[in-house]
Amino acid sequence: MKRLLKARLAVPLATLPTALALLPQAALAHPGHGVATGAEAGFLHPLMGADHILAMVAVGLLAALRGGRALWALPLAFLALMSAGAGLGMAGIALPYAETGIALSIVVFGLAAIVGLRAPVALLAVLVGVFAVFHGYAHGAETPETASGLSFGLGFLAATALLHAAGIGLGIGAARLGAGRTAPALGAGVTAFGLSMLALPA
Repeated sequence: MKRLLKARLAVPLATLPTALALLPQAALAHPGHGVATGAEAGFLHPLMGADHILAMVAVGLLAALRGGRALWALPLAFLALMSAGAGLGMAGIALPYAETGIALSIVVFGLAAIVGLRAPVALLAVLVGVFAVFHGYAHGAETPETASGLSFGLGFLAATALLHAAGIGLGIGAARLGAGRTAPALGAGVTAFGLSMLALPA
C-alpha cells in the first residue's frame, strides 16, 4: 500500500518541471509591472518568469538532496551572488550572455539532480553562486524606473528565498518517495526546460 501511494505521489512531483516548460514562452519575458514602487514589484518579478522559478526551486532541490550544510549554504550563496548581479544590472553595467547564463543554470542544476551530485558543499555553493549573478543581473536590469532599487531588491530576494524553501521541501518529499527514482525524474524535467530555452531564437 505504501509503495502504491509513493508511486502515485511521485508522478505529479516528477512532472512539475515539464508542466512549467509547457507554460507560454511569454512567461520568460517578465512583462511590465505598471506603476511600481518597490518591494511588491520586486517580490512578483521572479514569479513572472518560469526560468527564474525553476532555477531557484532547483537550487533548493539540490540543497535538500545534498543535505547537511548545503541546506543553508547553497541558498545563501545564491542570494549573496544574486545581490551582486542585481547591483551590476541596476548600475547599467553590461553583463554579456546573461540570458544564456540563466538557461545554462537550469541545465546544470537539472543535470546535477540527475546524477545525484555529491560534490563538496563549497564547490556546489560556488556553482550556484556563479549562475546566481546572471539571475540577479536580469532582475536588476529590469528594475522599474518608478521603483526604489533597495526595496525592489529586497522584494525579489524574499521571493527567491521562498522559492529555495519550496525546492528544499520538494527535495525532502522526493527523498521520502525514494530519491533514487524521483530526483532524476525531476532533474530530467529541469534539464529539458533549460535546453528548450537554449534552443529558442535570440
